[in-house]
Amino acid sequence: MNIEPENRLRAAGILLIHRVTEEQSFLLMRHHDRWDLPKGHCEAGESFRETALRETEEETGIAATQFQLDPDFSFDLTYPVQYEHLGATVFQKHVRYFLGYLNEKPNLAITEHQSARWFPWSPPHQIQAQTIDPLLAAVAQHLSAAR
Repeated sequence: MNIEPENRLRAAGILLIHRVTEEQSFLLMRHHDRWDLPKGHCEAGESFRETALRETEEETGIAATQFQLDPDFSFDLTYPVQYEHLGATVFQKHVRYFLGYLNEKPNLAITEHQSARWFPWSPPHQIQAQTIDPLLAAVAQHLSAAR
């Protein structure tokens, strides 16, 4: 499939993991039909990292000062996507995910989703095969190698 340059999209988000002793959990946001991470499209001139930090704060109320980004982890996915309001146009979406660690669970201020939930960290996960599961598998491998 040949995608025109104007139909290429960049987006970024952060998988937030809450670390408390032996127990860990991660945050997912609920759309009406699926789970997702806080993420969004890159604005003109914005880096993946800048987008991920901005979108996380906009969608959850969690500021970048409340968590630490893992400097050794990022995960990229590219896949075709269509947006109902834009008709039959197929876009090529490139998403970069980062990994953030929280020491405390903050109060959430959800703005763009129906709800949010902290899931227990217990890989392997089967939540959403196209995007979430590959990301969680990569994070599990990263965390295992870091130990």
